[in-house]
Amino acid sequence: MAVGDVEGPRVVALVAARNEADRIRSCVVALRPLVDEIVVVDDGSTDGTAAEALGAGAAVIRTGRPRGKGRALEGALRRLPPAERWLFVDGDLGDSAGRLGRLLEIVADGAADVAIAVFPPSTVGGFGLVKRAAALGIRTLTGFEASEPLSGQRALTAQALDAARPLAGGFGVETAMTVDALRAGMRVVEVPVAELDHRPTYRDVRGFAHRGRQGMDITLALARRILGVR
Repeated sequence: MAVGDVEGPRVVALVAARNEADRIRSCVVALRPLVDEIVVVDDGSTDGTAAEALGAGAAVIRTGRPRGKGRALEGALRRLPPAERWLFVDGDLGDSAGRLGRLLEIVADGAADVAIAVFPPSTVGGFGLVKRAAALGIRTLTGFEASEPLSGQRALTAQALDAARPLAGGFGVETAMTVDALRAGMRVVEVPVAELDHRPTYRDVRGFAHRGRQGMDITLALARRILGVR
């Protein structure tokens, strides 16, 4: 449902961002036709992310200091009213966020409870070790073959989101969300999205440090689900 419609299910975009001042405005603008409300979750940015998001018409929830992606999103959800459908988005998509409408259509049509965006192949990035480990964890716990286990771009029904809460901490949030939804009997699909683009992490010190944090967060999230704790 587009902004301005007065009837139908409420659809909210929850945008995770940290130091994305150069991309968040275009991301918010691109999302406007897709949803009823856009909430940017600013996880301790030290640049103008919050101001840019507000200027583009989004509501902003700030953590003050970095709490990690999953905890920041969970904290925002606890402050927001319910919605029938949710669109999770990473703020570094820029204007390519406008291509996520297909995910919402699939969920709205009842074809799936969770629709996850698959990025086009990239010529930059790491060696895929964390991605393969996350996919292995999902397959081991649920039998689902995930090609994009780390994608933060996903549309969910309210019921699917409830099944995944409280959200896992840090960068374990997406892998855990998929596991939790599948274990709850939800239908999960992956959807290729053409020309979807985000800020890449390179094969440098900063990139490897980022992937190291990802790996630790995912390992913890999977271990907690093996043990049956949240």
